[in-house]
Amino acid sequence: GETGSVILGISDLLVAAMVPTTPTRNQTKKAVKTSTVDLSLKAIGSGSGDDNSAPLTAKGQTMEINLQALASANNGSAAAGFLTLTGMESLLSHQYFKTENWTEMNSDVFTAVLPAVNNTNLTEPVNFTIQHRKKVPESGMVTCVYWEDKSKEKEQNGKGGEEGEAMRWSIEGCWVAYTDENYTVCSCSHLSTFALIMQIGEPPPEDPFLEWLNRVCVIVGLFFFALAILTFLLCSWNPKINNTARLHMCISLSLTHLLLLWNDRYVEQELACTVMAGLLHFLVVASFVWMLLEALQLHLLVRRLSKVQVIQRDGLPRPLLYLIGYGVPFVIVGTSALVYSDGYGATEAEVCWLSRKRSFNWALTGPVIVILGLNWILFCATLWSLRPTLANMKSDVSQSKDTRLIVFKIVAQFVILGCTWILGLYQSNLFFQVLFILLNSQQGTFLFIVHCVLNKEVREEYIKWLTCSFGKDTTVVSP
Repeated sequence: GETGSVILGISDLLVAAMVPTTPTRNQTKKAVKTSTVDLSLKAIGSGSGDDNSAPLTAKGQTMEINLQALASANNGSAAAGFLTLTGMESLLSHQYFKTENWTEMNSDVFTAVLPAVNNTNLTEPVNFTIQHRKKVPESGMVTCVYWEDKSKEKEQNGKGGEEGEAMRWSIEGCWVAYTDENYTVCSCSHLSTFALIMQIGEPPPEDPFLEWLNRVCVIVGLFFFALAILTFLLCSWNPKINNTARLHMCISLSLTHLLLLWNDRYVEQELACTVMAGLLHFLVVASFVWMLLEALQLHLLVRRLSKVQVIQRDGLPRPLLYLIGYGVPFVIVGTSALVYSDGYGATEAEVCWLSRKRSFNWALTGPVIVILGLNWILFCATLWSLRPTLANMKSDVSQSKDTRLIVFKIVAQFVILGCTWILGLYQSNLFFQVLFILLNSQQGTFLFIVHCVLNKEVREEYIKWLTCSFGKDTTVVSP
């Protein structure tokens, strides 16, 4: 919301700069049409003889305003601008509209301004003809809204509304004059940023197939998480294997997936929902921090590939790993809770998660982006350290296999944990929804394959365990 308000302020200044400094008796019309901006501007001077209305258009929307009445109250001259910016509907989304009904944006976001006009009081309403993005269902209704930014009043008067309501979509001064299945005419007694919000009444039911697929896939992923965790615990005594980072990474991820199965069950319980959201925040950040520590462990191992004692345990000591792995998420969650404790709880999507108000969701998005960036830097540094080994791969077949496996693990882990979450941003159709469920839920499966199945030492432990198990069974049943 803050970013959108800043962009709107800049656009108002740009529109004002296009108005002629010395109005003439004639009309001045300007239009700017690009892939991002669609602007219609009209200015009239004293005695221009214009009619009562000045229709302006922007991306299929139309505004009708009485410029003559405004000119009479402003020394004979007036100007109006009608502007649409691509992408504003994502910055000023329907989630800023306070209602108990399920809502969605049903038009582009457009701005109507009066640049270089001192007296902006309208003698008659301004009419906007707004095209619908989709047909309104019988149980739904459309609402004409404008963007209300109380933070500006707070700066001017030293006080304002509550923090959570500083910026929002409001219906004050706007009403529906006419509507059908294709368009709606909104009448407003003031100018601002406007949009058309459709209220459906009840949220659309979730696709039972997607819900079933998600639960089945998560259960399968949790099974392989359990196998990986059990493997790392049983192999922890082996001096060739340092499993601390990957063990706690799997623990954090498995708990995250487990809680995500239930985080919609506590929406009605405020305290439980707040705790659930905070715990999920902690576990997700911890998962990425442990992923970074695992990449660091692999990097330190690569630095010793050229030495004789490659098989020795290498990396950071366990106390330091625990301090970083759980200390960093604790500091991030603790600081976030102190700054905005109401950011944890039930969201518009009816789940226990981080609120989008005051851009609080960046308490998770920001650290994840930073950690992924550091992971990418470590990946590049590891490849740089492997240059001598990669150049002499044919000289040592065993070392060549170890090197390729380490590079594969680094790339695979980065893709498994980093890129699968990115698919969550693209949920526009069924294909991406199914792809996100399949890939994100199987993080445990992928990690089990990468760190257990493809690990020679771990495979040897599996063979020893199976041999001992079958050997005992054979001894018992033999006569």
